[in-house]
Amino acid sequence: MIKWFAAIIGYYFFRFPGAILGYLVGSLIDGFKISGSAGGQAIFGDMARQKVSPADFELNLLSLCSIVIKADGTVSQRELDYVRQYFVSTYGKDKANAIFRTFNDINKKHEISAERICTFLNQRTRYEVRLQLLHFLFGIAQADGSVSNPEINKIREIAGYLRVNLRDFESIKAMFIKSVNNAYKILEIDKSASNDEVKKAYRTMAKKYHPDRVNTQNEAIKKGAEEKFKEVQKAYEEIQAERGL
Repeated sequence: MIKWFAAIIGYYFFRFPGAILGYLVGSLIDGFKISGSAGGQAIFGDMARQKVSPADFELNLLSLCSIVIKADGTVSQRELDYVRQYFVSTYGKDKANAIFRTFNDINKKHEISAERICTFLNQRTRYEVRLQLLHFLFGIAQADGSVSNPEINKIREIAGYLRVNLRDFESIKAMFIKSVNNAYKILEIDKSASNDEVKKAYRTMAKKYHPDRVNTQNEAIKKGAEEKFKEVQKAYEEIQAERGL
């Protein structure tokens, strides 16, 4: 609709060339409006993404792991073991070793940039996959028994680069760092929420974090999705027991 209005305005001021220019500009605006309305996402959101190859995804995942491990200035052997064990159990020893070798070669030649990695992933992965990435990174941070403030800050920074909203970040954090009203934080609601609101929140979160929504061939992320889905169920059951639902 805008393209025709712009064409008329263009013709009024610049005749035929103005009409053409107005039509092109209006078409561009119309296209942006359509893109923005699809799923409520931004123009450059999760629409028609170029898929990331398994090899690229694994290397970028490992790079983010190394950033989190180094976040508190201490490289914990337990965190390193957690990552290695996860990769070995997921991909097998031979493939995991090949991934680590490639990563070490790249790491020697290039500085790892969280922002650059996340920009690459934003263009090629769904939002649900990026949520599982955060879940996985928190698992690494917790491998040595606790999640330090520098690690939390670094993962929060990565979440920002991955365009993960704050409520989703706090929900995932609550699965690893226990605090008052933890179950409610996981379901992204206040403790004052009504029983109906609790049930609605659970249905929303269960749908949002269901493993089937994580459309990826990466086994590490699939496992993370299953773990996160279980945490949502556990939080709901805890609130049910508390309220006698």
